[in-house]
Amino acid sequence: MVRPTDKIGLEDLKSAVSQSPAAPQEKVLPKQKIDAKGRSYATGKRKNAIARVWIKPGSGKIIVNNRDVNTYFARPVLRMIIQQPFGASNRIAQYDVWCTIKGGGLSGQAGALRHGISRALTFFEPELRPVLKAGGFLTRDSRVVERKKYGLAKARRRFQFSKR
Repeated sequence: MVRPTDKIGLEDLKSAVSQSPAAPQEKVLPKQKIDAKGRSYATGKRKNAIARVWIKPGSGKIIVNNRDVNTYFARPVLRMIIQQPFGASNRIAQYDVWCTIKGGGLSGQAGALRHGISRALTFFEPELRPVLKAGGFLTRDSRVVERKKYGLAKARRRFQFSKR
């Protein structure tokens, strides 16, 4: 123990530095999380939509609420949003996705599915985490509709003012 009255010399500092580990520590990736059926599970959320997502190696088939992705998400923009994590990680048509989605509208559900796929990919292949993190796919979009306040027509909209 060093007291405030003790004098620390240059040799003491050199010996303290030589005892500390000089090599940079490698980042330890999280362990792979796969169930008994060879699937990886994750939950994705956006607005009020919640997607429970299972992925496993396959041909790229996506099933949403027991329906094909092309029938559930008819708009091409929504399908493009869902495919973004696979494109960023160069894993297009390598995983089958099975998911159930509740709440929100179609746009929020597509965002929740994208979030869930990204998280499930990191559980299946932990080395993909930096790529997906840099793309912003692992961040949960927490924006929700503001609640209605009493005395107002909507959350902030007031009733029309009339002088007479």
